[in-house]
Amino acid sequence: MTYAGDVAPQDAYAALAAEEDAVLVDVRTTAEWNYVGLPDLSALGKRVVCVEWQRFSDGAVNGDFVEQLRDAGLPDGAPIYFLCRSGVRSVAAADAATRAGLEPSYNVLEGFEGPTDEHGHRAVSGWKNAGLPWRQR
Repeated sequence: MTYAGDVAPQDAYAALAAEEDAVLVDVRTTAEWNYVGLPDLSALGKRVVCVEWQRFSDGAVNGDFVEQLRDAGLPDGAPIYFLCRSGVRSVAAADAATRAGLEPSYNVLEGFEGPTDEHGHRAVSGWKNAGLPWRQR
């Protein structure tokens, strides 16, 4: 593991609340942000930074990912928490950010929706299912 570590959604939210410069980066696709929802950090006086790890709709890795992170104006040395749907793409994003010197970078385990249950529904774990704040766009 090259990035700083994995954290549960509840711990990521607590860190975002406690650390003034901590940032949440959602690396899902535009479609996911628009149709599934986004974490809501408004109670913390923060916004979610949205940068696709893989582009919608072809699934290609975003070759401009690191540049777009830098363009988002992340504070130097700020803890960055990366979130995707289930905690897979966010590992790759945290690794890429760390290799680019954007650190400490963390992966949010279980992502926004978590894994599927026995019925194929994403209702087991993750940011939404932990009862953390979120909203539809």
